[in-house]
Amino acid sequence: MKLSVGLSDAETTWIAAGSLLFALCLQPIYGAVSDRVGRRPMLIAFGVLGTIFTVPLLTAIQNARDAWIAFALICCAWLIVALYTSINAVVKAELFPAAIRVTGVALPYAATVSVFGGSAEYVALWFKAQGHESWFFYYASAAIFVSLLVYATMPDTKKNSRIEREES
Repeated sequence: MKLSVGLSDAETTWIAAGSLLFALCLQPIYGAVSDRVGRRPMLIAFGVLGTIFTVPLLTAIQNARDAWIAFALICCAWLIVALYTSINAVVKAELFPAAIRVTGVALPYAATVSVFGGSAEYVALWFKAQGHESWFFYYASAAIFVSLLVYATMPDTKKNSRIEREES
């Protein structure tokens, strides 16, 4: 926000803090929705909306010259991202039986966070150094699309939870 949009340190801090508070409020709401509609539909909604709207939202944020507009756009992004963040932990727990849950969750998580999360800053800065900062937006959108392919083929853990089978 500071480098791309040109906002001050104080504006960037307040926008980040305010949007995180907004995101915090979404988590229990979206979690309750997932209890009604299922986890898979929530993840698919994240995948579809994230794939479609990542580039336009990040472009709009990059072009925002007003702190309030930037804040509103980031909150719009959180409306999409929270579809994933609100339920990802429970989905991972529901996918694996207790005997392999730690490995089943930790290994893929560590691998994907290392590859995509760990490289995100470097990829973004490399695109910026090449004069193509907005190409990172497509990179992020493509990563979300790959996750959509996974969500589209996985069972709905609300209906097929490994946790509930253990309790029976």
